[in-house]
Amino acid sequence: MAAYILVDGLVTDAEKMEQYKALAKPLVESFGGEYLARGGAMSVKENQRWTPTRLVLLKFPSVAQAEAFYNAPAYQAILPLSQQASERTLVILEGM
Repeated sequence: MAAYILVDGLVTDAEKMEQYKALAKPLVESFGGEYLARGGAMSVKENQRWTPTRLVLLKFPSVAQAEAFYNAPAYQAILPLSQQASERTLVILEGM
Protein backbone atom coordinates (compact mmCIF):
# COMPACT_ATOMS: atom_id res chain seq x y z
CA MET A 1 0.00 0.00 0.00
CA ALA A 2 1.42 3.39 -0.97
CA ALA A 3 2.26 6.09 1.53
CA TYR A 4 2.59 9.83 1.20
CA ILE A 5 4.61 12.44 2.99
CA LEU A 6 2.84 15.78 3.06
CA VAL A 7 4.81 18.84 4.12
CA ASP A 8 3.40 22.31 4.64
CA GLY A 9 6.21 24.78 5.05
CA LEU A 10 6.92 28.47 5.25
CA VAL A 11 10.41 29.11 3.88
CA THR A 12 12.33 31.54 6.08
CA ASP A 13 15.79 31.13 4.52
CA ALA A 14 15.73 30.49 0.76
CA GLU A 15 19.46 29.81 0.47
CA LYS A 16 19.42 27.08 3.12
CA MET A 17 16.24 25.63 1.61
CA GLU A 18 17.96 25.27 -1.77
CA GLN A 19 20.82 23.42 -0.06
CA TYR A 20 18.36 21.13 1.69
CA LYS A 21 16.39 20.42 -1.49
CA ALA A 22 19.54 19.45 -3.38
CA LEU A 23 20.48 16.97 -0.64
CA ALA A 24 16.99 15.61 0.02
CA LYS A 25 15.94 14.70 -3.53
CA PRO A 26 18.49 11.89 -4.06
CA LEU A 27 17.70 10.51 -0.60
CA VAL A 28 13.97 10.47 -1.34
CA GLU A 29 14.65 8.61 -4.59
CA SER A 30 17.01 6.12 -2.89
CA PHE A 31 14.10 5.02 -0.68
CA GLY A 32 11.76 4.57 -3.65
CA GLY A 33 10.10 7.95 -3.18
CA GLU A 34 9.06 10.45 -5.79
CA TYR A 35 7.95 14.05 -5.69
CA LEU A 36 4.35 14.53 -6.85
CA ALA A 37 4.15 18.23 -6.01
CA ARG A 38 6.76 20.66 -4.81
CA GLY A 39 5.50 24.12 -3.95
CA GLY A 40 3.17 24.54 -6.92
CA ALA A 41 0.23 26.90 -7.22
CA MET A 42 -2.69 26.12 -4.89
CA SER A 43 -6.37 26.88 -4.88
CA VAL A 44 -7.55 26.56 -1.28
CA LYS A 45 -11.30 25.84 -1.23
CA GLU A 46 -11.88 25.25 2.49
CA ASN A 47 -9.69 26.23 5.42
CA GLN A 48 -11.58 26.12 8.69
CA ARG A 49 -8.91 23.95 10.32
CA TRP A 50 -5.76 24.76 8.39
CA THR A 51 -4.47 27.24 5.83
CA PRO A 52 -1.58 25.72 3.88
CA THR A 53 1.40 27.85 2.91
CA ARG A 54 3.64 25.82 0.58
CA LEU A 55 2.89 22.15 0.04
CA VAL A 56 5.21 19.34 -0.92
CA LEU A 57 3.80 15.86 -1.63
CA LEU A 58 5.96 12.75 -1.90
CA LYS A 59 4.86 9.21 -2.69
CA PHE A 60 6.56 6.08 -1.35
CA PRO A 61 5.80 2.40 -2.05
CA SER A 62 4.78 1.84 1.60
CA VAL A 63 4.56 3.41 5.02
CA ALA A 64 7.61 1.38 5.98
CA GLN A 65 9.61 2.98 3.14
CA ALA A 66 8.42 6.48 4.07
CA GLU A 67 9.32 5.89 7.73
CA ALA A 68 12.68 4.37 6.75
CA PHE A 69 13.45 7.46 4.68
CA TYR A 70 12.51 9.88 7.47
CA ASN A 71 14.41 7.93 10.12
CA ALA A 72 17.49 7.21 7.99
CA PRO A 73 20.72 8.58 9.45
CA ALA A 74 21.48 10.30 6.14
CA TYR A 75 18.15 12.16 6.24
CA GLN A 76 18.39 12.95 9.94
CA ALA A 77 21.79 14.52 9.18
CA ILE A 78 20.25 17.04 6.75
CA LEU A 79 16.95 17.56 8.59
CA PRO A 80 18.33 20.41 10.74
CA LEU A 81 19.07 22.33 7.54
CA SER A 82 15.37 22.19 6.61
CA GLN A 83 14.33 23.10 10.13
CA GLN A 84 16.63 26.14 10.02
CA ALA A 85 15.29 27.13 6.58
CA SER A 86 11.57 26.79 7.28
CA GLU A 87 8.72 26.38 9.71
CA ARG A 88 6.88 23.22 8.72
CA THR A 89 4.51 20.44 9.50
CA LEU A 90 5.23 16.97 8.10
CA VAL A 91 2.91 13.97 8.12
CA ILE A 92 3.20 10.45 6.80
CA LEU A 93 -0.13 9.29 5.46
CA GLU A 94 -1.10 5.75 4.50
CA GLY A 95 -2.61 5.74 1.01
CA MET A 96 -4.07 3.42 -1.54
